[in-house]
Amino acid sequence: MYKTQSDSHQITFQDFNQSCGMQLDMDNQWVHMAAYIPWAQLEAKYAEMFPSKTGCPAKPLRMALGSLIIQKRLGVSDRKLVAAIAENPYYQYFIGLETFQKGCPFRAPSLVAFRKRLDYEFIMEANELFLANAGPTTEHKVQRSSKDCTARQEKPEAQNTGTTILDATCSPSNIKYPQDFELLNTAREKLEKIIDRFHKESHPFGKPRTYRRIARKEYLAMAKAKKRPANKLRKLIRKELGYVLRDLGHIDRYLEANCILTDREETLIETIRKLYKQQKYMFDNKTHHVAGRIVSLSQSYIRPIVRGKTKSPVEFGAKYDVSIDEKGHARLEKLTFDPYNESTVFQDAIERYHKRTGHYPERALVDQIYRTRENRTYCKEHGIRMSGPKLGRPKKTGKTKTTKVEYQDNADRIEVERFFSMEKRVSGGGLIMTKLDVTTLGSIALSVLVTNIFAVETGTIFFLYLMDASKEGPQSSFFELQDVA
Repeated sequence: MYKTQSDSHQITFQDFNQSCGMQLDMDNQWVHMAAYIPWAQLEAKYAEMFPSKTGCPAKPLRMALGSLIIQKRLGVSDRKLVAAIAENPYYQYFIGLETFQKGCPFRAPSLVAFRKRLDYEFIMEANELFLANAGPTTEHKVQRSSKDCTARQEKPEAQNTGTTILDATCSPSNIKYPQDFELLNTAREKLEKIIDRFHKESHPFGKPRTYRRIARKEYLAMAKAKKRPANKLRKLIRKELGYVLRDLGHIDRYLEANCILTDREETLIETIRKLYKQQKYMFDNKTHHVAGRIVSLSQSYIRPIVRGKTKSPVEFGAKYDVSIDEKGHARLEKLTFDPYNESTVFQDAIERYHKRTGHYPERALVDQIYRTRENRTYCKEHGIRMSGPKLGRPKKTGKTKTTKVEYQDNADRIEVERFFSMEKRVSGGGLIMTKLDVTTLGSIALSVLVTNIFAVETGTIFFLYLMDASKEGPQSSFFELQDVA
């Protein structure tokens, strides 16, 4: 059940006082952001998730989404977030409380439900609603030259205008660095716990022999060793494969004797069976590559992403493409746990740009992996200038000089790298702490949204919002202003 909030749910900014009588600072960033986010439009979409009219009403959308935005910005745990909201009036104003109150209106476990409800699709829709009426970012506005703005105004609307920047990155998840012998040892320990539970609850036959002490001793000898020779490591993996296969056979015997697995145990068994097949294949073929490789038993959806970076050539998390338009607004073009070639995202991103603006961009700033023949042909057909050198062998005239246009393209393409830096260092995209695949994708999308929120220019519209707040209410006056803009 969900109870839709009225437009006058929150009192005006001037009346939102602390118990001691001190007024809030209207120049605070959280006050600015609260006025600029389209809460009413998002709440209408949020209410559709609750078709039932009975039961306890859910927390308002502003409280759920606002608390997650604060958490991303602060980079704190659920418990610390609850404590921060309880003592900070600006945070309470941002999440839509009517007045400052003692304590937080929700407990830490409620944040888990918030993250499950606000999935990737909902947050990306919220990002589009926010950017629809947002101005250019402050840094982007400063960097734009008047000459460039004049040139764009002189062009007819039918021609290509604007710029799109496209690049990909990876947000690593908080998992232990995967090693084959450690994964197999963890699988063995999980299977032994299930066998112990089956034997404790029922005794269809004598307790099977698992050789757990010997297996534990062999694992610790390798884990604590300073050097791990390849021949000894391969010998240990062969033994661990035998232990896992033996334990899987014991569990199959228990299942034939009418023992029942829980839902979590059933999922774990399927993951371990898949892990065993992958490890057996790599052991027999003396390779370290297999399709859909499992790197974590608790988060089996995570896949290794080869990035080729000097610091971390392989990352374990979700890979995604981000596009940035001429205003500095960032949008997620693709988000998945499976590795993919970034060049396949280019044409879809350009078509979404055309659908959003009504015209194709004048230039597309991308790195080398996007400059395929198919994408170059596509850009030529639609009048788009793609950055970078032409395909083919360079001319035998010595070193080619970088033109002014190429230099400017390379300089402007840095903007997407700046966004990645802000998104990972400030907005919580550098290390994803969530455990479920749904919440992990939503957490990455929320990092993009938070980076956009704190990057756009909001001063002008905020003061216009304050002038009408006393007459018509903050929510209604703001959305009327949106329609006019």
